[in-house]
Amino acid sequence: MKILIATDAWTPQVNGVVTTLTSLVANLSEDHEVKIIEPSQFKSFPIPVYPEIRASLDVFNAKSILKSFKPDAIHISTEGPIGIYLRNYLVRKKIPFTTAVHTKFPDYLKDLMGLPTSITNEFLKWFHSGAQKTLVNTPSHKKELEQIGLKNLKLWKRAVDQNVFMPMLGNNEKSYYLYVGRVSKEKNLEAFFDLDLEFPKFVVGEGPQFKEYKKKYPSINFLGYKYGKELAEIYSKARVMVFPSLTDTFGLVMLEANACGTPVAGYPVTGPIDVISQGKNGFYAEDLKTAVEKAEKINPEDCVGFANEFSWDQVTKDFINTLFRI
Repeated sequence: MKILIATDAWTPQVNGVVTTLTSLVANLSEDHEVKIIEPSQFKSFPIPVYPEIRASLDVFNAKSILKSFKPDAIHISTEGPIGIYLRNYLVRKKIPFTTAVHTKFPDYLKDLMGLPTSITNEFLKWFHSGAQKTLVNTPSHKKELEQIGLKNLKLWKRAVDQNVFMPMLGNNEKSYYLYVGRVSKEKNLEAFFDLDLEFPKFVVGEGPQFKEYKKKYPSINFLGYKYGKELAEIYSKARVMVFPSLTDTFGLVMLEANACGTPVAGYPVTGPIDVISQGKNGFYAEDLKTAVEKAEKINPEDCVGFANEFSWDQVTKDFINTLFRI
């Protein structure tokens, strides 16, 4: 089958959406022909509140890419300029397609710009109303989207690359607490930074608050971006991977940490409540320090076993089964 995926999030961006899509495409490409429409194919500019992501300008060229590829099925992964243009074109032409909701961007924009969620929620309803199915990654996020009026929602889980993320032999000395992800306001990082914990804190990732937080919290080790086996080693040496975000839909880094034998701790909100099985692979609580202390007691082997239940083969099959043939 020839599958076209349109996305405003793609390499060299570093985030959970890109990780998910690149892994999906790698698995799809084993049996299908896949074409990606992504920002590097267009003129673009960095988004002011999220400069790592570029907004495409001449997106009308996406139509020619679509026509020349002649796909059997189309998936629009993001609600940015590329997604909006193709969504409108496909609706006008009455061509079926699927979409996905990867993030809580209404909450992000509220935190970063003060934009009311009522406005962005209406945009979400409009955008996804044209799709035959909209994929969401957790039951709790699906419920939230249904409450604001989205329909035709389908659960689509996530997985990690178990060839990369695994316990690193010889690295049994777990000597710090870890955060992995975007360093920005909406991730609620100061809740982690301000915790009084016995061991040092490490941060992997970058973002708009990177320099600010590095200056404000000199005792915290900011490592920048890390990838592949080096990141797996960092996960493996952590006592707990702390996930303080209140606005994520899934949190793929939690599964990556588990796959490396590291438990996770977070708040009882969408994302952690869907990924964490209390006492098995981590812990969530209203008091983040309590969650961390309880997570520390979890057996690393239980974490690995939990992560291994999430298979990319199954995730890929589930994605294919949601597609609508043109």
